Order: sequence, then structure tokens, then C-alpha cells
Amino acid sequence: MRYTNGCNIVMVLFMFLFSQVVFSQKRLKGYGIYGGVTTSAHEYINLDAHKMELALLERYFYTRNHQSKEYVSWAAGIFGEWALTGPLFLQSELEYINKGAQEKPYVNIYTLERTENFLSNTYTYFTWNTALKYYFKPQTWYAMSGVRLEYLFKSSTPVFSEFSSQFPKIWYGGDIALGYEFPIKKRAHGFIEFHYNPDLLWHYHKQIRIKNRTLELRTGIVIRERKRRIDDCNAPKYNGPKYPM
Repeated sequence: MRYTNGCNIVMVLFMFLFSQVVFSQKRLKGYGIYGGVTTSAHEYINLDAHKMELALLERYFYTRNHQSKEYVSWAAGIFGEWALTGPLFLQSELEYINKGAQEKPYVNIYTLERTENFLSNTYTYFTWNTALKYYFKPQTWYAMSGVRLEYLFKSSTPVFSEFSSQFPKIWYGGDIALGYEFPIKKRAHGFIEFHYNPDLLWHYHKQIRIKNRTLELRTGIVIRERKRRIDDCNAPKYNGPKYPM
């Protein structure tokens, strides 16, 4: 736990300092809002799965190595975009996102008998996401890569609750994405993005390791700054001979 807490503190400080340096030097180039569909799953690894001693029998069977069924939900957020250099931008986001997994509870852990129906372990997060954004062409295709700092707002864990309820309040994950932007009006552009969001570290509890993987399909609108015209200056404009000076 000390290791996890230490990593969390380092990640928070890194994101804060990095953002402060960039935001103090660069001008906001765009801001927007988005919503999306998410699908997520959990991978379980039992570190005692190879041990067959009688005293460890329950730990051997509960829970076995497996990949959960996908849990489908939604997310929404707001963001700002800052120009760095050329086609490279920095994007910072505040997001509300639902993650989770569908599992079949055990009826008998020794015979591996499970129920017929799936139940959902669900987790709701508020996240702060910071990513580098590279445009392959101006306001068209782009790629993103960054980190997500996550705060666990609430959870419901009816399956494997001894382990699935132990997720930390503060966590972080990676994020890579591919997007396409298209014009709607002069300043308003629409976009669609596909995000891959894996946990960077495993959640540990007793002999069990758990890792989340979330996929996110977003669509939204970004408002760009107005392009400056040639005559955008403090000099008086000429409006014709009949215009009174």
C-alpha cells in the first residue's frame, strides 16, 4: 500500500507541475464538451493458483484466473486544448466515467459451479485526463497519448466483493486514442474519438491481482478561437470617403 500511495502522490505532482508550466506559457486554442459509450472488463490473476496444499485450497479456488464479461455504460466530460508547437497540442479534461465488469458468482467454489446470470461490479469515477495531441493534418485526423488521474466516487460490488470492493480511492491509468475532427461552423468543429484506457498497475488484495481495461467511443464539439484577420489591429479602418472621421 505504501508503494501505491507513493506512486499516486508522484503522479499527482507530475500532472500538476506539467500542466502549470504548459498553461502559463501557452494560449488556449479550443474548448469543448463530449459524451460517449464505454465498455470495460476486469482481468483476475490468482497468485496461489499453482498451490495445491490443503490449507490453501480455498485460496486456490477463489477466485480462478479469468477475464470478465464486458460491462457497457457511458461517460461525459469537458476539455481545453493548448497549442505547444506546430501540430502538437496539450489537451486537459475533466470527465465523469462509469467502469465495471460482469461476473457470474460462484455457487460452490470447490466444484467451480456458478450461477446462470451475470451480475455487474460497477465503479463511477471523476477523472482528470492530460494528453499530448498530434494532428496529422490541420483539424482532421489526430492521435492522443496521456495519463488519467482517477477518483473513485462510488461503487457497487456484489461479486467477489472481498477483492472487487478494495479498489483505492485514487488511481491512475494510461490513455491512447485516435480521432477525427470535422468543421460544422466557422468556430465549431465536431469530432469522434476511440480511446483505449488500461490500468497501469495491478490492484493487489491478498493473493488476487485485478486490472481494469476500458474502451471509450466519444463524440463532441470543440470551439476554436476566432482566426485573426489582416486588419485586426489598433489602426483606424478606412470606411469610404463619405464616412465622417
